[in-house]
Amino acid sequence: MADALERLTNLLALLLETREPLTLDRIAHELEGQYPVEQVARRGAFERDKAVLRAEGIPLDTVTTHDGGTAYIVDRRRYELADLGLTPDETRALQVAVATVHLGHDSAEDALLKLGGGGGDASSGPLTALPDSPALAVLFQANAERAPVSFEYRGARRTLDPYGLLTRHGFWYVVGRDHDRDELRTFRVDRIGPGEPELGEAGRFERPEGFDVADAVIADGKASGDGPAEALVLVSPGRADALVAELGVASVRERRDDGSVVVSVPCANPWAFRSWLLELADQAEVLEPASVRADVVSWLEAVVAAVAR
Repeated sequence: MADALERLTNLLALLLETREPLTLDRIAHELEGQYPVEQVARRGAFERDKAVLRAEGIPLDTVTTHDGGTAYIVDRRRYELADLGLTPDETRALQVAVATVHLGHDSAEDALLKLGGGGGDASSGPLTALPDSPALAVLFQANAERAPVSFEYRGARRTLDPYGLLTRHGFWYVVGRDHDRDELRTFRVDRIGPGEPELGEAGRFERPEGFDVADAVIADGKASGDGPAEALVLVSPGRADALVAELGVASVRERRDDGSVVVSVPCANPWAFRSWLLELADQAEVLEPASVRADVVSWLEAVVAAVAR
């Protein structure tokens, strides 16, 4: 007899593929050898399977047959995601994301399977893992509903208008206006607590026009208080004008004859600083402080080594 997991998988597949509701006897016949022969034991096993499927949110419907019996079917329209009109390239991008990032549960892969995509090359394993913090659901809801959210953070009560969330180097961050300080702040989600955040009234704030969560984190040197606050970065002539426009003229520390510039950039948030720097590729060089330069060199060497494996 098949084990419970195999039987559940086969039962779900059968009830998804059938065009008409199936009675328990018909199910047992189709899944030959997977349910007990004795009626009471068969009914008990099937009731347990039904409970598991429904606990997982699967829309298992019960239908009364013409002779007063009971039959079962899974409503595909409620089980499957609607066609999102993804191109093959977009579907492949989702496959790569699921194959390379593990979210701490299987919901991402389940969703991709419902879209008709596989999980990518599972043999290679995930490249990074993102923690599944219990605060995330409330923060995403607050962001979507434009509702302030309150939470404990490093022993203090904070209230935030969450403008956006993003991930960097295996951690979730939330960015928004801190009510107490009346300025933009960044918080690491896994450090929120104890307890879940408290959701405020919807529609209490509007995200600033043109707000970009990644850019906001770069500008926020307060997200991590460790290390120097600013770094001097040499930017090549080809990117100099665009960078000065982005950072402001006040950031310029030196203009060189070849058209390159030395700018001052917040770096107290190391992962945000590295992300900004990575976008410039070979068009930027960290000059000082020496500790920040050494950190960037070590990080790049580690990236190269990881890719080479």
